[in-house]
Amino acid sequence: MADTQTRKRRGGGRAGAAARRGSAVIDQMPWNPPINIDKPTEPLDQAGIEAIHDGAMRILEEIGIEFYNEEAIAILKEAGCTINGDNVRMGRDFVMEMVAKAPSTFTITPRNPDKTIEVGGKTLLFGNVSSPPNYWDLEIGTKVSGNREMCRNLLKLTQYFNCIHFAGGYPVEPVDIHASIRHLDVLYDKLTLTDKAMHAYSLGKERVEDVMEMVRIAGGLSHEEFEATPRMYTNINSTSPLKHDHPMIDGCLRLARRGQAIVVTPFTLAGAMAPVTMAGAVAQSLAEALCAIALFQYVRPGIPCVIGTFTSNVDMKSGAPAFGTPEYMRSTQMTGQMARYYGLPMRSSGVCAANVPDGQSVWETSNSLWAAVQSGTNMVYHAAGWLEGGLIASPEKFIMDCEILQQIQRYMQPEITATGPDEIALDAIKAVGNDGHFFGIQHTQDRYTTAFYQPFLSDWKNYEGWDVAGGIWTAERAHHIFKEIITSFEPPAMDEGIREELADFVARRKAEGGAPTDF
Repeated sequence: MADTQTRKRRGGGRAGAAARRGSAVIDQMPWNPPINIDKPTEPLDQAGIEAIHDGAMRILEEIGIEFYNEEAIAILKEAGCTINGDNVRMGRDFVMEMVAKAPSTFTITPRNPDKTIEVGGKTLLFGNVSSPPNYWDLEIGTKVSGNREMCRNLLKLTQYFNCIHFAGGYPVEPVDIHASIRHLDVLYDKLTLTDKAMHAYSLGKERVEDVMEMVRIAGGLSHEEFEATPRMYTNINSTSPLKHDHPMIDGCLRLARRGQAIVVTPFTLAGAMAPVTMAGAVAQSLAEALCAIALFQYVRPGIPCVIGTFTSNVDMKSGAPAFGTPEYMRSTQMTGQMARYYGLPMRSSGVCAANVPDGQSVWETSNSLWAAVQSGTNMVYHAAGWLEGGLIASPEKFIMDCEILQQIQRYMQPEITATGPDEIALDAIKAVGNDGHFFGIQHTQDRYTTAFYQPFLSDWKNYEGWDVAGGIWTAERAHHIFKEIITSFEPPAMDEGIREELADFVARRKAEGGAPTDF
């Protein structure tokens, strides 16, 4: 990027003017979760599908998965699995019987029913960046630890952008709040600053139980209403290779028994935590996910479960994770084929390894997002705001990513490929003939305002026009928009009685000590 101080001296330019357009800040597309109208990319032939499935099943049958959770071990022993200490081996017939019980589609209904999302089928849902411990923005200019204000600002972006359909984990970890009560403060902020589908970290019974109760209160629900349909979800990661830890399985069991949705996402880096070959890494990832889904289906048949993929590769020169690579794209597409084979909805991610919102961050994230489209993904985690392999959250990157997400949403609108008489436009072509132009004819005049996608961040002026307007680079334009959104943000409506009940719950649980920690 050009020197920041030089750029700042040149003033707000076009971005400042664009960002000041009314209270809406930008003209964005309406809330309308896209339907993926494209056929999925399928790199595997039928023999390849069967080979990877057989590999995953043999891992479960011959090697087994370590479950560091006594309750899970007891349940799986009751189910007839082979137990040797913490190691569980399960037959493919049992796994397939259990996995078949999971629904291929389901809904999550947040406190605002208008923001209900359908997970599965051809629906494509985008979520905010989740869980980075660090933060970067153009004003600070360096990586710093996250705090509550930064977290709240990223939650405001999560609510503001219609192309973000669900609220993931903490968009940045607010390390200024003690870990024992962090979940209480952040969930209060999430539930009051957003009205989109909520996430709970499966990190100990207190956190899971507290979040379920806060989501129930925020929705004005009875316990029976809360448990009648999914109102929230969790996402867990296996500990690759071939392990599931205690708190994540515990949290999922608690959520499953109360009818809430579960996403199981192994984090397998080929060459480090999984085989260096993508087929081997995908097979291992599937084994780690399917065994947990089988457990949850045995406990509560029909509980909504999503199979996730986070299979990428490492830089074999340094060991650092790499994202948005050709291998990442192919593994995502391969896992999409396998998710359809098992009849499960799928989660993937919008990720990159770049450290700042630069060109690398855009091409790697674009690769990740288009791999999600090509694979038939249903839930895209970290779709906006992710940097440094998930160690940094950035508001500028968030806004840059939302430009990509809106373009994907527009790309999926079927009117672009309509082929009726108005679209073929023979009369218009005749009117213009061989030596005219289409700018002024009625066919164009009737359609020009909605014919093409209109960006809120891209600058389509030529160099001279861009330079005269201040020569503002993309991340700087995004920073201006970020500031305007935060300044003008209005939280979604919430009944004052419900807000007070939430605040009282938080205060009581803080007085009780919140969740136990090691420090």
